[in-house]
Amino acid sequence: MFGDIYRNKKVLVTGHTGFKGSWLVMWLLKLGARVAGLSDGIPTQPSIFEETGLAGHIEHHLGDVRDLAAVRRVLADFQPDFVFHLAAQPIVSTSYSDPVDTITTNVIGTTNVLEALRLHDRPCVAVMITSDKCYENVEWLWGYRETDHIGGRDIYSGSKGAAEVVIHAYYWSFFRAPDCKVKLASGRAGNVIGGGDWAKDRIVVDCMRNWSEGRKVEIRSPQATRPWQHVLEPLSGYLALGAALQERPELSGEAFNFGPRAEQNRTVLELLGDLSRHWQFASPEQAYEVTGNIPFHEAGLLKLNCDKALFHLRWEANLNYETCVRLVSEWYYRYYREQADMHALTLAQIGEYEALAAARGLAWTR
Repeated sequence: MFGDIYRNKKVLVTGHTGFKGSWLVMWLLKLGARVAGLSDGIPTQPSIFEETGLAGHIEHHLGDVRDLAAVRRVLADFQPDFVFHLAAQPIVSTSYSDPVDTITTNVIGTTNVLEALRLHDRPCVAVMITSDKCYENVEWLWGYRETDHIGGRDIYSGSKGAAEVVIHAYYWSFFRAPDCKVKLASGRAGNVIGGGDWAKDRIVVDCMRNWSEGRKVEIRSPQATRPWQHVLEPLSGYLALGAALQERPELSGEAFNFGPRAEQNRTVLELLGDLSRHWQFASPEQAYEVTGNIPFHEAGLLKLNCDKALFHLRWEANLNYETCVRLVSEWYYRYYREQADMHALTLAQIGEYEALAAARGLAWTR
């Protein structure tokens, strides 16, 4: 997988205790990497990081990416070959209630990781993760390309757009020189779902929590359309990007979109109906009700054009919609109803994802 490039390599993941970070750590360990993580704490209760017992398998560092000294200390001590920067304030609703925390975490935190890499000055590949929300969303029907306008109406989107501007500026100011030891690129993805996400104000999380307690879930925007993708889809893109940067430094400074197949575009109502069937509801009406209460601005449509990743990385999405829904439902159902071994289940789902990708002949499986 990924040309076996991560085996026996040292990989630092910021935000490793979060939803995406924990899945990435688990996959990197499966690939044979030695992993360290930097995070300011456990972001949710419950948490996938704790439920899978990852602290016992990695170098677990507590520290805030807004603290440059802390970031520099971890880099100096661990000497990573790869850095995946995922640490962020990821919730749109929180950006309305605490805009300063959102901006400082997402913009200053990203700046500190870049500055620490600059000062560290040793060979390293850095994949900086932002979001599909970094684009100025004008609700058009075709996917946004990496060259489209950066921006956003809400604080969260603005913070991700600003992070991309900082990444771009650091590349051109410090990392573009031919003899530079740091190779970096940014990855953009969104509408990620999967087992172990317990962040607030996310529709799948609300469903699983409510259904586990025998309650309906309230839907704010039933007709909002999203290109839903399983968490392993963008993670395969990030890992493919890291591997490509190691082998092809001419990709340094580039940005890449990672999104699902076009047929993954479904409304919130459709997604909840499909998820509910895996929870053995007799009818969707038993699972949810529409309230129409929208407390903050939400995009009606936002999808990505991933042609650049296909061309340069030979990356493409792996799962169909039905498999994505099944994997998500299975993870939560077995957690809430069966008290399963979540480390083993998460590892098994990664293995299934790899097997499906290998059967399809995806480039990164070699």
